[in-house]
Amino acid sequence: MPPAPGPGHKNLRVALIQGSKITEDRSLKRRGPITLGTDSRNTFVVPVSNLPPAYTLFEYINNQYTLVFTEQMDGKVKVGDADLTFAALKQQGLAKKRGAVYAMPLNESMKGRVSVGEVSLLFQFVTPPPEPPRPELPPGVKGGFWSGLDQFFFTILSVSLFIHFSGATYIACQPMPEERELSLDELPDRFAKVMMPVQIEKPPPPKVAEKGPDKKEEAKEEKKEEAKVASTADKKAAMEKKVASKGLLKILGSSGGAGALEDVLGNSTGGAAISDALAGAGGVGVATADSLAAGGPKGGGAGTAAGIGDLGTSGAGNVNIGAKGDTVIRGRVADAAPDVESKDVDREALARYVRSRKAAIQGCYEKELKRNPSLKGKVVVRFTITKMGRASEIGIEEDTMGNEAVGSCIKSIIRGWVFPFKPEDDVPVAYPFVFSPAS
Repeated sequence: MPPAPGPGHKNLRVALIQGSKITEDRSLKRRGPITLGTDSRNTFVVPVSNLPPAYTLFEYINNQYTLVFTEQMDGKVKVGDADLTFAALKQQGLAKKRGAVYAMPLNESMKGRVSVGEVSLLFQFVTPPPEPPRPELPPGVKGGFWSGLDQFFFTILSVSLFIHFSGATYIACQPMPEERELSLDELPDRFAKVMMPVQIEKPPPPKVAEKGPDKKEEAKEEKKEEAKVASTADKKAAMEKKVASKGLLKILGSSGGAGALEDVLGNSTGGAAISDALAGAGGVGVATADSLAAGGPKGGGAGTAAGIGDLGTSGAGNVNIGAKGDTVIRGRVADAAPDVESKDVDREALARYVRSRKAAIQGCYEKELKRNPSLKGKVVVRFTITKMGRASEIGIEEDTMGNEAVGSCIKSIIRGWVFPFKPEDDVPVAYPFVFSPAS
């Protein structure tokens, strides 16, 4: 920071003229260099095009101001009683050349005018105005420390601190009570149980009576006698009960009372009426307990053991409930060469990977083939193999079959595939499948 002028020293007063008007008049409070230019850090900022960014017009070195001007500048300086131009200053040797500029020391009696391009500056030395004293409040208004405090709050705070510190001091000064050691008789029962746990003796295991060789033989003989009790008659009765409780045989074996058999065959019951009713059914007979016990076929007469699916309606008197066995529907899945748009994925390796999982794709087709035996066509699935080897962006590009269920099933299967490829970028693939019924 430039020093303030001492007692009796004058300071520069500079006025800036632009055109014919004084735009700025400044009396410097402190001594220091005065700069001019377009930069905002100058003493005088003049935004004109013909001025440099910064130019030191008045230097201040060793408590001495020096006017610095160039050949292109014009002006006058009053030296004593004469007004000398810059050319006269140079001729008389008052302004000495210093490089590309001229420097003229100034004293406090000099004043003058300097033209710099489009602007002009007037300067002279003046006594700086005294600094005004700082305003202060009168003592009566300013008040003291105690007058600025909230007396009510200060009173409550003082009383609270006194009570708390007094109580803490009283408690700290009291002697510590001595703790008397308790004897074993004075300990509560619950502490005594914890300190001295009672050990409960486990009861001895019960003794197992040892069987002698005679008792073991008696047990074996008893088991043999129990096995002999189940005679052939008992087995036959149990077989009759088991047969009577089985579906149609239970109905056929019922006798008396109104029931399902009576609704079908009328009021007649018994084996003879049933045989007459089923006389037209080939391969069907009434099972009896004797034939079942003897190991014969389930059916009398010339019939043989037959299931529900073996009965067919052919002519009068024959019954057909269903075809024997289920017709197995198969389909074929043929795949063509996939369309792979990347060198990171081997087309043959991709085809082998898909063929090893073609059974699941064939299952999607055969599921819909059972509903529509004439279903066939070509499905082209387009998907993308990601950098992690998973399938994404799965969609149906071409579908001549026209069955959305097959396409949805194929997409859900491909979504779970993990390919043995880890390409640097996502690889789009178009994979065709041709579906047709097996001959």
